[in-house]
This record gives sequence, C-alpha cells and structure tokens, in this order.
Amino acid sequence: MNKKGYYSSGQFAKMAHVSIRTIRFYDQKGLLAPSYTTESGARFYTDYDFAILQQILLLKYLGFSLDEIKEIPNGQADNHFILNALKMQKKLLSERIDEMKNVEEGVNATIKALESSAAPDWKQMLDLIHMTSMENNLKSQYQNASNISARIDLHNKYSTNKQRWFNWVLQECDISSGMDILELGCGNGALWAENISELSKRNYTDIQITLSDISAGILHDARQNIENAVSEYSNELRDFSFSYKAFDLNAIPFEDNSFDLVIAGHVLFYCEDVHLACQEISRVLKPGGRLVCSTYSSNHMKEIRELVKEFDDRIVLSSNDLYKIFGLENGADILRSVFGEVELKKYQDEIVITDAGPLIDYIFSCHGNQNHYLLNRYAEFKNYIMKKVSHEFHITKDAGIFTATK
Repeated sequence: MNKKGYYSSGQFAKMAHVSIRTIRFYDQKGLLAPSYTTESGARFYTDYDFAILQQILLLKYLGFSLDEIKEIPNGQADNHFILNALKMQKKLLSERIDEMKNVEEGVNATIKALESSAAPDWKQMLDLIHMTSMENNLKSQYQNASNISARIDLHNKYSTNKQRWFNWVLQECDISSGMDILELGCGNGALWAENISELSKRNYTDIQITLSDISAGILHDARQNIENAVSEYSNELRDFSFSYKAFDLNAIPFEDNSFDLVIAGHVLFYCEDVHLACQEISRVLKPGGRLVCSTYSSNHMKEIRELVKEFDDRIVLSSNDLYKIFGLENGADILRSVFGEVELKKYQDEIVITDAGPLIDYIFSCHGNQNHYLLNRYAEFKNYIMKKVSHEFHITKDAGIFTATK
C-alpha cells in the first residue's frame, strides 16, 4: 500500500523509536488500533495515531500502568481530545521539572555541606526525595486537574448568564479592607484569578487571603494561575497577600477566631462529616465572621444524567448524589445547626450548547462508571451526542450560595 499520510507498522515504530512488537502489544491491549488494515492483515497508522502513541508513552513514563491509561480518554475521537491531553501533559512535565530543580538544589546544598565538613540537613533531603515519589500523586493529579478543567470549560463557554459564576460569588462575599480570608477547596484558583482585574479597580488595603485544597498538585496550579493573573496588576494589588496551604477541612490548622470570611465553593459535600467541617469553620471564624459556601440542587445538570441514561441505562455519572450530603434543599438546616443567621441566594443561569466535544469531556470527567461502558463504544457515543446537541441542547443550572454568620 502506498497511500499518502499512512505508515506501515515498521515505519510507524521507527518514527516512535519503539519496536513493532510494542505497537502490536498496545493494539492487543485496546490502546492503539491501526487506522487502516488491509485484507491481508497489514496494519497502517497515521499522524493522528502517532499523537495517541505519544500520549501512551508519556503517561507510561509518568508512572501510569497500561490498564490505567486505558481508563483515560486518549483522543480516539478528534483533535479536541488530543489538544486537551497534550496541555495536561505539558502541565505535568512542568511540575516534574520544578520538583527536580528543587531536588537538585537540595543535593547541591548537601554536597556543599559535606565538602565544608558541616552537618548536612538530611531531613530536608529525605523530604525532597519523597516529593519525587510521584506515581500515585500524578495519577490523581492528572485525573483531578483534567476533570476540573472539563467542568469549568463547559460552564465558562456555554452558560447564558453574562455575569460569570466566580464574579457573582465574589460579589456576594462583600469583601472589605483589612479582611483575613480563607478559601477552602480553592481548586485552580479561579475565584481570584478570574476577578483580579475587578479587584485591582477597588481601593482595598491589607487583604490577607489563604487558599487551601486537599490536593497539593491542584494547589500548585492555583498558585501559578493567581501569580500569572496578579503579575499584570502588581501595583494595584500591592495590599493583597496570597498564601497557600494543603489540608483536610475537617481539621483546619488555624487558631480560633482567625478569619473574617471563609469561602467554601462546592466543597462541603465532599466532607466525610459535614457537621464537623461546619464546626471547624465556625471555630476559625471571628465573632460576626461569615461563611459563604456554594452548592447545587437535585435539578442541577439533570439533562446530562438523562442523556447518558438514554444511551445506556447502566451508566451512573456519580457514585454519590452530592446534593443529598449538602445541597440547596438541605444546606440551610445543616448550617443552622452550627451558625446563627443563614441566607440562600440562587444564581440564575443555564447552559445552551451545540458542540459535542466539551459535553463529552464533561461526561468523562464525572466520578461514575461511565468509562466502563463508553470507552469501547466511543464512536457510537460521540455520534449520539452530536445528534442530541445539533439543535441547541439546554442544560439546567440550579446552584447558589449560603451565607452563614457566626
């Protein structure tokens, strides 16, 4: 066969510097099928297949097993997925480079101490070495960061409310000068990064902001996003101080009466003990301090759940109905068991979409069993979604914030 844009197994393996046996093994594992197979069984691959192979090889290098790689949508549909995967790979590589630079500095400091007959800081060296034990951290970071990105992308691009969610939430926080603020479950720092321009226009003084998340990897992304945003307005924001700390919000590592405002965006329903988390928040709030926390109701994004159920009724997009733990329906009662005054405000919005890609990304980002039933029927599922969204697909958004005062 001599078809433009197609490579034989030998040519393809040579391009990637792997063996033909490796290419065939990935095919057997369901990771990399040839784009074309002749009647005689000869296999041919394209540049598109090469991008998928690149992802497989990089994820292997980063510590993923082949079975775990198979669970990650890897671009078998179109360049939309390849682009997202490459961006995430770039982020992971950047973080690994930063970590290895820290290790290099630690090694150099130890060498210098030994050469000068001084006592090296062995504990610091061990901490740095442990920091590079990345297998489990990278697996969870890759999946968590990808999932967060997919969900934010769908809301940001296709929501109908012109006032964006994070702008509305910050407005309802009612920030004033001199505040000590704690954000719990900050994710990628979007609450601040997306509002930096607006904050720079206000004459706030002495604002202390502590951002926290249980994931150190996600907190790293938050720091980068905020530092990049702040760099444009360094003079206007000189009275703002951002700090970062990773911890579980069921055990907040701050003294009593430390903060004027605690912000918890879509995070309380992840707590093992919501009541305990609320008690911890109340403990670190100053008298008269406020908790601003967001959540959603049972109607939120219901059309997406119905959409996948129609395709395969075995699919459950979430192993837990998070709104049952802490939602718009029961959140006020939970908060009133700890706080005094509690007020609910809803955000008026919906999603209108005609593009299948971001919706499919969102579906794969959910914490359910969808991968088990969809990965082997990906082309069929993509066509199904494309038909459903071809004439404006409307998705209900039913979210809001509770403001609770200590």
